[in-house]
Amino acid sequence: MKAVVIQANRQMVIQDLDKPKIENANDVLVKVRYSGLCGSDIPRIFHHGTHFYPIVLGHEFSGIVEQVGENVRDLKQGDLVACAPLQPCFNCPECEKGFYSLCKHYNFIGSRRFGANAEYICVNQYNLVKMPAQADELQSAFIEPITVGLHGIYLAQGCANKNVIVVGAGTIGLLAAQCAKALGANSVTVIDINQDKLDLATSLGADYVFNSALLSAEEISLQLVEKRFDQLILETAGVPKTVELSIQIAGPKAQLALIGTLHNELSLNPNTFGLILRKELTILGSWMNYSAPWPGQEWQEATKLIEENKINTTALISSINVIENYVEEVNKLDGKPMNGKIVLKFD
Repeated sequence: MKAVVIQANRQMVIQDLDKPKIENANDVLVKVRYSGLCGSDIPRIFHHGTHFYPIVLGHEFSGIVEQVGENVRDLKQGDLVACAPLQPCFNCPECEKGFYSLCKHYNFIGSRRFGANAEYICVNQYNLVKMPAQADELQSAFIEPITVGLHGIYLAQGCANKNVIVVGAGTIGLLAAQCAKALGANSVTVIDINQDKLDLATSLGADYVFNSALLSAEEISLQLVEKRFDQLILETAGVPKTVELSIQIAGPKAQLALIGTLHNELSLNPNTFGLILRKELTILGSWMNYSAPWPGQEWQEATKLIEENKINTTALISSINVIENYVEEVNKLDGKPMNGKIVLKFD
C-alpha cells in the first residue's frame, strides 16, 4: 500500500508499505478515505517533534471497514468510521476514573504509532466511531477536531445561554464557534488577527468578530460590555499573547477554557494576573477530547452535529489532495501554520 512516511525531520516521502493485517480478535482493518493534517503534525514534520523515525502520521481520518476480528460485534464490512486516536491503558487509576486523557501509559495513533496517512490502517475496535449510514466521508474526518472544542465546552458544563468568545479562528476555533452556536449559546464572538478568517467566521454564523491586530483589549471589552456576564471564553490559538488577551477581555465571573497548546513561554505581568483574581475568573485546562464512558459525550455530540448538518467543514478546507499532491502541499508550509485544512484523499 502507498503511505506518506516521515523518514527524518523535513523528509516526507511516498513509500510502498505492507498492508496491515488483523492480528488480534479486537482488530479492525480500515480502508482510509480522508486524513486531515492537524496543526500538531506540523512540528512533527518540520521541527523534530515526532517520537521516532520513520513514522506515518494521521490521526484525523475517516474510512470504510474492510475486515473485522472475531470479537468485533458492533462494526461490519462497509461501515463508515471515524477515529478516536487516543489509546489509553484502561487500567490505571486515571483511566478507572474515566480520566482517559490523563492516562500515564497511553499510546496515540498517528503520533506514538503509525497513523492513517496510508491506504489502510488496522486499529482496535475501541478506537473507531461508527458513523450514521448517511454521513459524509469527508465530513467524518473532522470528527476528531470537532471534539477538541466540545471537550472544553463540556468542562465548562456546556454553553447554552452563555456568551461564548472564541479566541483564535483556526480550524479548531471555527469548529468550536459552530458547535457553540448549534448548542444554544446566547451569542458567539470570534477574535483573530486575520480579517479573512474573521470574515469566514461571520459567514459561519458568528454574531460578532473583532480583529485584535486593530483593536486593543480595552476596545474589544467596551464593545462586549452588554455581553460581559455569563461568558465562556475558548482560547484555541495557543499563543502567549492570546492567553493574555483572553484574560484582559473576560467579563466578571467568566469561564476561560485554555484549549490551544503553547509552544512559547507564557509570562503574565502582575496587572494581568491580578485580573484573574479581581474578576474571579474560572480557568479550565482542556487536554485532548475524551470522557467517560469511552470515548465520551464529545464524540456522540460531534457525530450528531455532523449527522444533522450543523457544522460546515467544507469552508475550512484549503485543499483535498491525492497522495503525490499532498506531499507537495504540506512541504509548501515549510513549518508554518496552515491557512485552512489540508486533506489527504485515498480512492
